[in-house]
Parts: sequence; structure tokens; C-alpha cells
Amino acid sequence: MHENDVSADIGRILAPKETLEETTRRLAAQISQDFAGKEVLLIGILKGAFIFLADLARHLTIPHTVDFMSLSSYGATATTSGEVRIIMDLRTFIRGKHAIIVEDIIDTGHTLLYLQQLLGARQPATLRTCVLLSKPDRRKVTVPIDYLGLEIPDDWVVGYGLDYAEKYRTLPYIAVLKPSVYRRE
Repeated sequence: MHENDVSADIGRILAPKETLEETTRRLAAQISQDFAGKEVLLIGILKGAFIFLADLARHLTIPHTVDFMSLSSYGATATTSGEVRIIMDLRTFIRGKHAIIVEDIIDTGHTLLYLQQLLGARQPATLRTCVLLSKPDRRKVTVPIDYLGLEIPDDWVVGYGLDYAEKYRTLPYIAVLKPSVYRRE
């Protein structure tokens, strides 16, 4: 899906490419400082975090490895089912490692809290969380976020890895999707 094909679906650009680059560099610098002299395992949560994770990893100045997990709580709709399913688990054992969950967005907090508890039980040396976007108005549970990119309003956003029904992921910016698009369900 090309940018010209989606312009009618976009309400407004919330975070242009330059803002995302600056935010990713800032987060990578903080992680690099906090883990100086250590190696970290970045755990990217698919599919939404793959672009953010790639950019974040390129900006780190410390040794790191990457693994992925895939979870689902939305499916192809605009509302969460409330049930978190593990679609794909890590291939890496994290016991004794410095692990950082890299997530695209946190809204209610249920998925991230579930993930923190699941991975925490695997006894990493440290477990931190790096989230690109936060919707504080949607939060239902308190969940710690160690590295936060941007707080955003409670709008459906797409681009830079985030999707609606598997579309819009590769937009180079984050945009608000017009409600008419996701209310067609």
C-alpha cells in the first residue's frame, strides 16, 4: 500500500519521520548509557514493533542481540478482545540476561503487564520495557515503562509498524486513522 493510496484514510500526521528519528535516538542513547559495559537482548513484539526495533538497534552503542515474540489481543478489529495469546515465543533463553521488551504502543496495559510477568518468571538479570507510544487515557492497569518515546491521545494510529487490519504499517510517520475507516467493520 503506497502513501498516495492511503491519504484519504489519514486524518492527520501525529509524529512525522523526523520526530520518530529523534525519539528513537534519544531512547537508544538512554539505554546505551544505562547498560554501558553490558550486553542486552532486545525482545521485539511483532508485528508492530519491527520498524521501531530495527531503528533502535541501529542507534545502540552497546552489544546487543535481538529476538522476537508475537502476541495478539486485537486480531483484525479496532477493539481488543481482552485475551492475550502468544502466537510465537522467544527462541532465546533469557535467564541471567539483560532483557528489554521493545513494544510499539501501550494502551490499556494488559498485554504489556502480561508480558512482563511472563518474561519476569524466566529470571532475566534485568527486565526493562521500551515503548514507542503510550495512550495514558486508555490505561486500565499500572504497568512500569522504563523507556518511553511519546505520549499520544486516544486515537487509532498507524504507520512506522503500527497497523489497522494489517494495512498502513510501512508509512514513514505515525498518523491518526480516520474513524470512518475502522467503523466500516
